[in-house]
Amino acid sequence: MGFFSRNPPRFPLRSLSAYRTLARKRLPKQIFDYIDGGATEEITKNRNKSDYQKIHFRKRVMKDISLIETETEILGQKMAMPLILGPVGFSGVFAKRGEIQAAKAAEAAHIPFTLSTMAICSIEEVREAVAKSFWYQFYFMKDKSYSLELLKRAQMARCPVLLVTVDLPIIGMNSRYHRNNMRIFHSLFHLNWFIDVRLRGGPLTLGNAPKAAKHLKDISSMREWVGREISLSTTWKDLDWLRENWPGKIVLKGVLDLEDARIAASSGVDGIIISNHGGRHFDGTSSTISLLPKMAETIRGKITLLIDGGISSGSDVVKALALGANGCLIGRAWAFALAARGETGVREILSLFHQEIKVIMANLGCTSIKDVNYLNVF
Repeated sequence: MGFFSRNPPRFPLRSLSAYRTLARKRLPKQIFDYIDGGATEEITKNRNKSDYQKIHFRKRVMKDISLIETETEILGQKMAMPLILGPVGFSGVFAKRGEIQAAKAAEAAHIPFTLSTMAICSIEEVREAVAKSFWYQFYFMKDKSYSLELLKRAQMARCPVLLVTVDLPIIGMNSRYHRNNMRIFHSLFHLNWFIDVRLRGGPLTLGNAPKAAKHLKDISSMREWVGREISLSTTWKDLDWLRENWPGKIVLKGVLDLEDARIAASSGVDGIIISNHGGRHFDGTSSTISLLPKMAETIRGKITLLIDGGISSGSDVVKALALGANGCLIGRAWAFALAARGETGVREILSLFHQEIKVIMANLGCTSIKDVNYLNVF
């Protein structure tokens, strides 16, 4: 684990904002802004978070809370809490072989890790590093043979769930990221990161990309390659091809419209994720949490319903569960923790989320995840 293992922290930080602050100090500015920034005016990104603050808990008293269980089962997988590490592209640039460190932390916490197609570490490298299988995030690519290759590799790695990102027809404009042009000279001002990632964390290439893309050496060129290769002609009919070539669970990530949710529920997929990509590529949509109640009513338990976007605490997780979600994904939260303290940081942030979930459940008088429902919030 490089730099992080030689200088372990004496005690965990106590909030996500503290990990974000430490990540900001350790990362070159462009890389921090890649994680932290949103599209154009960042309205959607900020709305994702602020709308959670509008939801209030109904605190109950005189309830037997001597035993609180946070375990749940999502898509056939038992987990210690209803939380999943969502896919974050290029996270091997945040810390040395970052995807592996995050996957190990998730495994230790008994929750799923989702590997992005646009990861620095390959499917095979991550599979060798962990004992349990992980989830895999997939894009429909212009080159069907490449798409098929990725599916086969994920099958060989025994990935049980495929998260199909459907809300990224084109790469958006992350204004803060593009304002800061990354140069090696600038990275020298962040010496610990430079040693850990640049010198010891290579190769810094897209581990799952075809050989033709192995020359890409920075996030900008990798993002440009992704933008060129993602299919612009994907329709609901492509799910037939996907089902023919993928035997595991299929979850559509990026559903925001109720009609799309209805189509998805009748299309044979196993679940959907209410997601606006964290407001990273398209600004001006509703927050994900504001869409959750109607989305839950629309699909009425027909398929698994997950949500991401703006989730920064165990409190947010419980609010999402109360409004109808089966579970939550986090992205920026674990990316900040990874950048701040590597695997240790991700373990710490997951432990913090878990503790917060239990505290909130205790104050609601809920002793199991099944007890959390719309009656707990207003």
